[in-house]
Amino acid sequence: MNRLREKYDESIRPILMDKFNYNTVMATPKVLKIVVNMGVGDAITNSKALDDAVAELTLVTGQKPVITKAKKSISNFKLREGMPIGCKVTLRGERMYDFLDKLVNIALPRVRDFQGVSKTAFDGRGNYTLGVKEQLIFPEINYDKINRVRGMDIVIVTSANTDVEALELLTQLGMPFRK
Repeated sequence: MNRLREKYDESIRPILMDKFNYNTVMATPKVLKIVVNMGVGDAITNSKALDDAVAELTLVTGQKPVITKAKKSISNFKLREGMPIGCKVTLRGERMYDFLDKLVNIALPRVRDFQGVSKTAFDGRGNYTLGVKEQLIFPEINYDKINRVRGMDIVIVTSANTDVEALELLTQLGMPFRK
């Protein structure tokens, strides 16, 4: 079993039950899934860029990404409906906890001039969105093998009803929020 999952079951869940006065263990908020999305704008002109992004996302998450396609045509960007423009991965279960553990303990501390992540990036329903400017913060990515620095969006979907509950859950899981 995963280290972060054990920590959640043994110590975080009882803390959340006490703090928010839940009647049952099933009412306590938990992380449901993590969606990692990488938009590749230059995939319009260079199809190899998308292949590189897919390979990097596979390395980082340990799961093969799905290629996302454009929903609308935008003539200013020379974009047609149905053109591949990015990739995304939805992580659940063990892989989700592995990725969250790696993100919190290894990747985020490697960000340059890191003071913590924003507390205001919640959506009102207990989900947290985090933008990463470069994929180099993950230890699997070899600096010499990448040809372009790309960012990614990481969405942590929780079962919390409010942002306060989700903030407490992520804080207990070790997410380094700004003071």
